[in-house]
Formats: sequence, structure tokens, C-alpha cells
Amino acid sequence: MYKLLLCIRYLRTKYIALASIISVMLGVATMIVVNSVMAGFASEMRDRLHNFLADIVVESRSTSGIPDSRHQLEVVEKAVGKFVAAMTPTVEIPGMITITDPYSGETYHSQVQIHGIDPKGKALVGPLQDYLDSYNPVIEDGKVIRPPLRKPDDPLGWELTKEAAEYRKEVKELTALQVGMSQPQAGIQSPDFDDSEASPDDNSSADSAATSPAPDSENNAAVPGDLFGPPFAGPGQEIRTDPLPARVYVGEGIISYHVEDPDTGRHKKVNTNNPGDDIILATAKTSRPPEVVNFTATIVDTFRSGMSEYDTSIVLMNIEELQKNRGMIADGRDAITSIHIRLKDYDDAPEVVARLKSAFPAGAVNVRTWEEKQGLLLSAVEVETAILNVLLFLIVAVAGFGILAIFFMIVVEKTRDIGILKSLGASSNGVMTIFLSYGLGLGIVGSSAGVAIGLIFVRYINEIETALSWVTGRKVFDEKIYYFPRIPTLVSPWMLFFVALGAIAIAVLASVLPARRAARLHPVSALRNE
Repeated sequence: MYKLLLCIRYLRTKYIALASIISVMLGVATMIVVNSVMAGFASEMRDRLHNFLADIVVESRSTSGIPDSRHQLEVVEKAVGKFVAAMTPTVEIPGMITITDPYSGETYHSQVQIHGIDPKGKALVGPLQDYLDSYNPVIEDGKVIRPPLRKPDDPLGWELTKEAAEYRKEVKELTALQVGMSQPQAGIQSPDFDDSEASPDDNSSADSAATSPAPDSENNAAVPGDLFGPPFAGPGQEIRTDPLPARVYVGEGIISYHVEDPDTGRHKKVNTNNPGDDIILATAKTSRPPEVVNFTATIVDTFRSGMSEYDTSIVLMNIEELQKNRGMIADGRDAITSIHIRLKDYDDAPEVVARLKSAFPAGAVNVRTWEEKQGLLLSAVEVETAILNVLLFLIVAVAGFGILAIFFMIVVEKTRDIGILKSLGASSNGVMTIFLSYGLGLGIVGSSAGVAIGLIFVRYINEIETALSWVTGRKVFDEKIYYFPRIPTLVSPWMLFFVALGAIAIAVLASVLPARRAARLHPVSALRNE
């Protein structure tokens, strides 16, 4: 009983131990907050990677693809049909995009990945609709500044929204007006033109007009200096505002960038292109050797998956037009480069991968789960989290050294008391148990307080971020930069248990040496100078 009474008395009266308790508390709270935020980010990232890639991807080893998509889907259905919930063929090929910044007037070229998809099929293997801008409201500073342009039950497709169609018409009319102002209309003579000064044999203008190529009325191909293509088919004819046959969903990061407002310090998104605009895409044909093919496409929508890696490099396009431009359709059969598969139960993925590898000819395709495709990125996050945990755990270790120093001071201070206890019959193990229990008590109190503060901080982390943003005048966590509307957190009960247990263990271990020294004190030696 005396051991417990002395331990409790030391905890209540020795305020020097409060420094150790605070150190343990802060270390535990910091580890809980950081682990929860890191786990939240990792979970969100895994979900977004998974949603965009589907469960399993069957990929051709060649950019020419594998022929006869219908036959390839039948092979998958025959091999693993009972495991498959949905699948969709795609064409994935590197390419280049050409866009013009209306603010600077400069033309930019950037490398992209062009994915030919069927929107309805893509939506079956991943939440494509959730990513498209037209299905989501635009929110700034917690306020809705634009409602969704489409209803949730509107089918996915390649049609422009009403707003995008009106925008395209305005752009075409403006382009037509600019062309009309810069060139004299047919049949109207300029007032400064003198027929007598013209040579009767000068037919250069007529020859030029006769030999210049006519616009491609089917594809409405862009001409040099005009990214939107011919605004009208001919004099007096109606302005052509219909979108081009090639239509795309463009990653938000490709056609937008953020600038900092010098007055408020906040970041504002600037769009270089909008739905209804036309862009130029370039990729390689399937010919041997490969030839470059350029074509113009109309932006139907933009998407934001939440992964910067995708939103700044991927263009989703109607698969038929991509196959046509690349020459992947022959004899009524179309080639594809990959098949995305969603499983009924992802736990069956190893068996499905093994069966698909056996179903296709050896060396023809790669069959991988989404985790295998993104293995390097996922491993990097895991390694980063592990290193961060080690560094943060050193904070608790520092608290342990503080406990060690404080306990040595207490042993020196209580030398007389230890001698009296031993002279009254206390054993060495009993004295040692007092200090070990004292260390255990410090660890339990500090860990309990740290867990409570850490959970409270995690629970109200977004409110704390809002308050800090208000105090500093800057957005601490800007969703436009980090791709998250709120700071994601994920609290694991096992993480709480191991963090608290580790802190308690360090506190107990730090008290072992002082406890052993106290236990070895001889009562006569302890009282000799008293």
C-alpha cells in the first residue's frame, strides 16, 4: 500500500514532473494529429487513384493496340465473367495539345495522355460523373457561385451544355466579325483601289484563290492563325456553331492556372479555354513507321479527379474519333489499347489476374491491378509516413530523457526518505517499484491527455484552419491547390493504442535507471549525513 500512496503523492505534489507530462502529452498529440491527417490524405489518394483506373487494367504492349475489341471483351467475359461487375474498352496514347492563352495571346504546347473512352462505360468502372465540372457546383469561400449545369440523372455523353453552346456561338460570331473586318467582302471594291493601276495580266489574286485549299467542311479543321477553324462556310452562309466530331473532356489543370491576388493574397483560377472552345491535338498513327496526325477537337467539359497527376495530363476523348484519326479501324474491326475492369469483390483480384494472363497470348498484354500500376506512388507515401512517424516519435523520446533526468534529481532529493523506508523494512524491490510506478503514472497521465487533445484537434481541424486563415489573412489550406475541399483525416483505433502504449513504455523505461539506483541505496549510507 505504501508504494501506491507514495506514487500518487509524488504525482500530486511534484510539479517538476509536470514538464515531463507536458512533453509526453505534446508528443502523443502531435503523432495522433499528423498520423490522422497523413492517413486521411493517403486514403483519399488511394480512392481517387482506384476510381480513375478501375480494379484491373488489361493493357496492350504496343501503342497499335490489340485488334477486334469485341473479341477481346469476349475473351475477358469467358475467362473471368463471374467475377466482373463492369468493363469498358479504351484507347490510351501519348499526344500533344495546343492551346492559346487569350490573355497573353501566346500558343502553348504540352504533352498529354489521350484516352479514348465511352463515357457510359467509363462511368460503370469509376465515378466519372462526379469529376465532370458540369455536374458539380462551383464553390468559393463556402458559397455556391454557380449551380450544376446538368442534372444528376442527365446521361453522360458528348453534347455541349446550353451555356457552352451559347458561348461557342458568341465566339464564332466574334471570329466571323473579325474576319469580315480584316478582309474586303467578295464583290465589293475598296474605295482606294484603282482599276487602271492594275495590270491586266496580274491574276495572282485569282490564282491564289483558285489554288488555296477549301476548308474541310466535315472536320472543320483549324487553319493557321485561327484555332477555332473557319467561322462560316462561305459568304452569306450561316455561321457554323456546331461542335466538331472530335470531342473531349479536358483535365482542369491543362487549361487553367492559379494566380495570386496581390490585394487578398488568395489564389484565383484563370481558364485559358472553356467548354465550347476548340483545341488542337496531335498523336501518332498506327502506321509503320508511325506518322504524326493533327486534328481539332471541341471541349465538351472539364474534369477534376483530385489527382494533379491526372488533371494536368489527361484528355478524355470519344473513342470512335480517336480510333478513326489513328487509323485503328480496319475491315469493320476496331483496335483498343486497354480494357478497364471493375470486380464484384476486389478480394478476387489475384485470381482474376492469373486467369486473364492465361487467357491472353503470352507477351500480348500486361494484366495489373490498380495498386500494381501505381505501386511506386503508393510505396512512396508509405515510406514517407514511416519516416515521419520515426521523426515524431523522437519527440516522445526527448520526453523520456526528461523523465530520466527528473527522476535522478528526485532520487538525490529523497535519499533520506529512502533510507528511512529501508530502515523501517521496505525492500529494495519495493523502493524500485515506487519509481517504476511513478514513471508508469507519468506515462499514463501524459498519454491520456495527449490522446484527448489530439482527438479534439483532429475533430475540429478544419475549424482551426478557418480561424488561422482569418487571423493571418491567408488561406492556410487552399482547396484549389491541394485538391481537397476540407482537410481529410482518418483516425485508426490501433494507431491510438500503439502511440499511447509507446509513450507509456518510454516513460517506464526512462525510470528504470533511477529506480535501480534508489533500490541499491543502503539505509546506513543514506542516513549517515542526516
